[in-house]
Amino acid sequence: MLEITCVLDYKKQDPIYIQLYDYIKKEIQSGRIPINSKLPSQRKLANHLQISRNTIDAAYQQLLAEGYIRSEPRKGLFVEEFQSRNIITKKSHNSVVHLDSLLLESHHNDMIQYDFKQDSIDLEHFPSKVWRKLSSQSFNKELDQLYLNGDSQGELELRKSIAEYLFQSRGVYCLPEQIVIGAGTQYLLTMLCSLIGRDVTYGVEEPGFHRARLVLKNEGVNCRSVPLDKKGVNITSLLESDVKVIYVTPSHQFPYGTIMPVSRRMELIQWAAENGGYIIEDDYDGEFRYQGKPIPALQGLDNYGNIIYLGSFSKSLFPSICISYLVLPPSLMAGYQEKFSHYKQTVARGHQHTLTLFMREGYWERHVNKIRNIYKRKHALLLETITHIMGNKVNIIGAESGFHILLEPKNNMTEDELVHSAKNYGVKVYPISTYYDEAPIHKKPLILLGFGEIPETDIKKGISKLNKAWFPAEK
Repeated sequence: MLEITCVLDYKKQDPIYIQLYDYIKKEIQSGRIPINSKLPSQRKLANHLQISRNTIDAAYQQLLAEGYIRSEPRKGLFVEEFQSRNIITKKSHNSVVHLDSLLLESHHNDMIQYDFKQDSIDLEHFPSKVWRKLSSQSFNKELDQLYLNGDSQGELELRKSIAEYLFQSRGVYCLPEQIVIGAGTQYLLTMLCSLIGRDVTYGVEEPGFHRARLVLKNEGVNCRSVPLDKKGVNITSLLESDVKVIYVTPSHQFPYGTIMPVSRRMELIQWAAENGGYIIEDDYDGEFRYQGKPIPALQGLDNYGNIIYLGSFSKSLFPSICISYLVLPPSLMAGYQEKFSHYKQTVARGHQHTLTLFMREGYWERHVNKIRNIYKRKHALLLETITHIMGNKVNIIGAESGFHILLEPKNNMTEDELVHSAKNYGVKVYPISTYYDEAPIHKKPLILLGFGEIPETDIKKGISKLNKAWFPAEK
């Protein structure tokens, strides 16, 4: 059995699971842990290193996600095959590209100490032990039917749990029969294009969620960008367009963080009713509001049946679970049954059953409450640190909910200069221009800071480095 002996430094700023992940990754890359080697079980490695199994699980999950190891059911975890580390042959212009040159970018990334990415979450506090227990229950002998194909719409018991949760927490009115489970938001948007039709014009907020726009463009539909104002998607612009289906994020506009007020919500609902249109409401992080009560979903205000509600468990559980869902209005249910009732379900029944148990037995509610408090603490620390260190040298935008904020530094730097100067100080931040269909020319540059994954101990250090990068005269 392979033995992993890693010296862990509890005084280091990196979390213990990151130190372990880095160590195993480098051992695999160097060949010291050979291809197809079986890794120690979580229990054995936890006992050997005298750390928790949750920490081992977090490190292994990251290695799995990045493709360094693979999981073989009932056998364990094994080192995955990958290309030789010495040389990579690239059939382009008859040239041979050495790995050393390809690793330049990787080496540059190794200089990053503080990464404020927005699409990552805090995995350290996920109840992985509970999830494993429930997952084992989902694959016991009494539930052998879970190995067979299930309902194309998703497991009924999970749909019942989702319907109950949505009503209690988000004010969404629906029956389990209206819910469709699918492997990720992008897959479900693809399904909607087929269901609604590709001969109508779709609208996306500008700026807005770039992956939604990408799906629509890849599906070949006519896609328009609809500008925002202080209340969200601009109704005047929408009325002047030929858009019939609008994709919006009303409870926490991405990326600006605007919360659409009820007056604008009613205007949007009226637009859909009078124009025979549909609203796709993506409630991607509705659980995570830090001031006041959660914002009720737009769907709960609709009396006309023109809203498609879209939700996901990726932000609240873990990204790789890839379980999302649609709540279809009655007007689309017949079309769904006609077009998709013979499609196979894209989410494994075992994962659906595990999530059902997780929700039914109260773990879901406890986890959301716990992780919300953790994010609330990180959010408050981030705002407090920025205010203390940078003061009025920056404007903070969209600071009421979610996993990110926007910063407007008052230093006359361009967006590229802001990103690259931060990188030179070991801090990775993200440009907002990514989320525009056409990047604005005259708008002041904004930088996105995510805080879901970054440890609390790193927030102050990262912001201090940013201050030095953006305001060097005050070093």
